[in-house]
Amino acid sequence: MKDSYFSIFQTFLRFGLLAWGGPVAQIAMIRDELVERRGWITPEKFRRVLAVYQALPGPEAHELCVYFGMIRAGRLGGLFAGLGFMLPGLLLMLLLAWGYQHYGAAMLLPLFVGIAPAVTAMIVRAAHRIGAHVLVERSHWVAAMAAVALTLLGVHFLLVFSVCAAWQAAWSADRRRIAIVVAVLLIVMALVIGPTFPLSGIISFGGTGNLLVEGLKAGLLSFGGAYTAIPFLQGSMVGHYPSITQQVFLDGIALGSVIPAPLIIFGTFLGFAAGGFAGAMLMTLGIFAPAFAFTLLGHSQLERVIENKALHGALDGVSAAVVGLLAITALQIFQNVVTDWRQAALFVAALAAFYLINSKWAIPGVIFLCGVLGYLMHI
Repeated sequence: MKDSYFSIFQTFLRFGLLAWGGPVAQIAMIRDELVERRGWITPEKFRRVLAVYQALPGPEAHELCVYFGMIRAGRLGGLFAGLGFMLPGLLLMLLLAWGYQHYGAAMLLPLFVGIAPAVTAMIVRAAHRIGAHVLVERSHWVAAMAAVALTLLGVHFLLVFSVCAAWQAAWSADRRRIAIVVAVLLIVMALVIGPTFPLSGIISFGGTGNLLVEGLKAGLLSFGGAYTAIPFLQGSMVGHYPSITQQVFLDGIALGSVIPAPLIIFGTFLGFAAGGFAGAMLMTLGIFAPAFAFTLLGHSQLERVIENKALHGALDGVSAAVVGLLAITALQIFQNVVTDWRQAALFVAALAAFYLINSKWAIPGVIFLCGVLGYLMHI
């Protein structure tokens, strides 16, 4: 017997209201309620489902909600579950973005400047955590370092992904010589055409409409979770939209970290800053549309693809490349943010706290506290 759409929406709306502390805390909450207490699926099945969504781009906690809604009430159930989970964070972010733009930016600047070192520490910790799960073989480290080197040389990230995916696919298939030859050829091609290859301009609607593309980019390329969307949105929005400076970008991440929502909701803030309410909704649509579509349109096919071992190497290569991009982004943000001893002290303290405190309140608590300390120190 299927659950009612209202009960599905109500269940996942409650999850959305309690979605503090990032994806790990959100996934644990969903597992405790739906697997351990309600028994919707077995723990073994849950582990397999989670593995599938962790191999995909996008916020896996949100994707799990869509999955559970679909198995209980069909595709409309999945839609209502996903909407319920994201609605509290979306409404809060729209309110915060409006307040920031109209009242808060100038008045609260010292607070946000103090928050920036903590956000930087959070990104560094996320890069380490994701890297520890992804870079488990020497070949993965090679792919990550290649991504770092090629990105620093100005190669477009899609070409970087192609190089790393081809390398890891051939290496995983135990065709080592072919992998080396393929990698060398792709690196040469990337260095020759990469800096000028106009991939970023192929799809562009101009003005506010282009924010939909920015959102889709974040939704489709964030392998490893919401944190990995940070380098893509930083590279394509900071400095490319007059209202989005590095400080505004970090403020958006900070706001996304202290509300109950997937962190990737900071894209809504960027969309609002760049194009008002319409821009915010276009960014949100682009970011979350893939997370809905993977399950609602192609879940059975998706599981077959993920089980195809021939594709595991390529996916591993892309994941390793994303870790490299995230490491570069963390370094670039650090160089822009930590400019004196007070910000350095806040960065070190926040980083230590993220390593030592294992609580869903660690992220919002540390970020808020650093903001207050920065304000008092008049950074």
